[in-house]
Amino acid sequence: MKIKGLAILSVLSMLALQSCFDPAKPNYQYFPNMYEPVGYETYADSDAFANGVEAQLPVAGTVARGWEPYDYPDTNEGYEAAKASLNSPLLDTEANRAEGEALYNIYCAVCHGKKGDGQGILMTREKFLGVPSYADREITPGSIYHVLMYGKNAMGSHAGQVNAEERWQIAQHVMALRAKLVK
Repeated sequence: MKIKGLAILSVLSMLALQSCFDPAKPNYQYFPNMYEPVGYETYADSDAFANGVEAQLPVAGTVARGWEPYDYPDTNEGYEAAKASLNSPLLDTEANRAEGEALYNIYCAVCHGKKGDGQGILMTREKFLGVPSYADREITPGSIYHVLMYGKNAMGSHAGQVNAEERWQIAQHVMALRAKLVK
């Protein structure tokens, strides 16, 4: 009898507590911003940053992780200096040339052609005219790297598409193409 009375009392107390619950408005919320987000306007002024700009500026003199400085400026003098003195840190191996060929076929062959003769599909369709053959120019791995870094004439920079190692691999492949063209 005592257990039966205790069970009835617990059921009645649960019903009483349930009747106070409003599903539209929960009783307690821990960390309410997780449930009800605060809406912010994109590009709105904010007091979140001390200097008043949209994002914090990096500390002066810092370098992004993984980035290595390139000491040759984007000028004709910088191009000539890179051509004369910039050397590849990669070994000239079959694996590097194979990777360079794959990258060349993706980024360069549409203009320069698969053989490096300046007869890529964009050249033959007359979308770009005057794409040089590698046999017509005195190039070095340093000059190729520099042009991939900054671009030259109608060719834009490819620094956003290929990293430093990939630029050297492409330069190795271009020098191999040039050697075949000059023969």
